[in-house]
Amino acid sequence: MENHKGVPEHIAIIMDGNGRWAKERGLARSEGHRAGTENLRRIIRSAASQGVKYLTFFAFSTENWRRPKAEVDLLLRLLAEYIDRETEALHAEGARLLHIGREKGLSPELAAKVRHAIQLTRNNDRITVVLAFNYGGRDEIVHACQKLIEQGLDPEEITEERLSQAMYTAGIPDPDLIIRTSGEERLSNFLTWQSVYSELVFPPVYWPDFDEEWLERMIAEYTSRHRRYGGLESS
Repeated sequence: MENHKGVPEHIAIIMDGNGRWAKERGLARSEGHRAGTENLRRIIRSAASQGVKYLTFFAFSTENWRRPKAEVDLLLRLLAEYIDRETEALHAEGARLLHIGREKGLSPELAAKVRHAIQLTRNNDRITVVLAFNYGGRDEIVHACQKLIEQGLDPEEITEERLSQAMYTAGIPDPDLIIRTSGEERLSNFLTWQSVYSELVFPPVYWPDFDEEWLERMIAEYTSRHRRYGGLESS
């Protein structure tokens, strides 16, 4: 489907509130994470149907390694299960899968699953789904600087454009709209470089309950805003 007028080309989502969603229902935190994973499918399909071309999910941060080992193991297992279960369906629906973040820390089996999904879907162009896993915005900037230094660039050769091309997100447009569910109003080290002109919205709903209607409301909020990129509106 062609991109609809006014619809953001790239939406990035911080999927927050899984644990609180579970707690309010008397469930274990693990059930909240499972419900959050199950929600990916309907939001991807809804975004694609509305003409969104890039959809990034903040699934696991570099700071999440500090959580209890049992929870970390669960999150890694859920990613593996999601890739196994959903890759073929997403491929059939024209979705391209990408990963941003460090592979280091992932098991060889999980890293292989991620690479397989990326390879299988590489030619799809209906929507690009980006999984930010083992990702941190500051870590990404450090990694990009290290990459440019390894290339032997002189200081005056390091420009915004070259730094952008050294990011994990090279080739991906900066997010037009960033959504953080649960009502928390911060970015938590997500797309630090790329978010400087993004529109931000903080719906007061936990991620497992963020449905197609909520996505439509956030897109409507985005289209009602005027983006000036540091300039002034034309008279």
